[in-house]
Amino acid sequence: MTSTPGHAHTDLPDGLPPVVDPATWEDERAKLLVREKAHTHEGDAIAAARRRLPMVEVDGTAEVTGAGGPVPFLDLFEGRDELVVYQHMWYDGAPHQGQCEGCTTTAWHMRDAVYLNARGVSCAVLTSGPWDEVAPYVAFMGYTQPWYSVRDVAPPIGGEMGHLISFLREGDRVFLTYSTTGRGNEPVNGSLALLDMTPYGRGEAWEDNPEGRRVLGDVHESHPAAARQSCWYWRTDATGHATWGPTGRPTPQWTRPDATPEKTLGRRGDHH
Repeated sequence: MTSTPGHAHTDLPDGLPPVVDPATWEDERAKLLVREKAHTHEGDAIAAARRRLPMVEVDGTAEVTGAGGPVPFLDLFEGRDELVVYQHMWYDGAPHQGQCEGCTTTAWHMRDAVYLNARGVSCAVLTSGPWDEVAPYVAFMGYTQPWYSVRDVAPPIGGEMGHLISFLREGDRVFLTYSTTGRGNEPVNGSLALLDMTPYGRGEAWEDNPEGRRVLGDVHESHPAAARQSCWYWRTDATGHATWGPTGRPTPQWTRPDATPEKTLGRRGDHH
């Protein structure tokens, strides 16, 4: 390790990056920037190919149920030409803390669609849950985007949840243009992109970290459940430690009033 004057490498924890002079740092940063630019350009090319995908016509008259009762799916465009929806998974009969952790996190990052609206794109969250269960959950979370139940609605509007989907409207005709899931949903969650810029990263099990590098979960040795795992940010206890234990709930829920620790995740037949 190269140290700056007056700073021995023993002053720093093991596993941190080497300390170098500014010129050396600028040189290494420039090398990485070449790769970053190539990555950006490839992303642009993929986006261009995405815009050229064929599309499938769907039934814009299909009824979905929101705060105002049943409405045709076409209404979700709110007069705009494009619509992006997130399909939120649902566990029937589960309390708020028992709903899908990843979906809770994704929907939390979609609360403000002002910039989408400015580009003529509407945004909504769809879920397979019954509206009488969904409505109090939406109120508890304080979500501001429109939510709709798509129970018993055929795919791609209903069906399997956990997807980001893009639709196009031409008059009264509606078309499916794009769908993604898994890590394809990550663009919604800007927190992950910011964590990718930090030396400790996301703290997920699959990450490639330097030998000896501390990861997020290692900080709290008294909380074994906080060890590296792919979804540490989905569920925590009241102190912020990642856990799948009986007092955990989806991380965004801790900001809600009366969000107290629970004795179970609440899913039917699912006791952690």
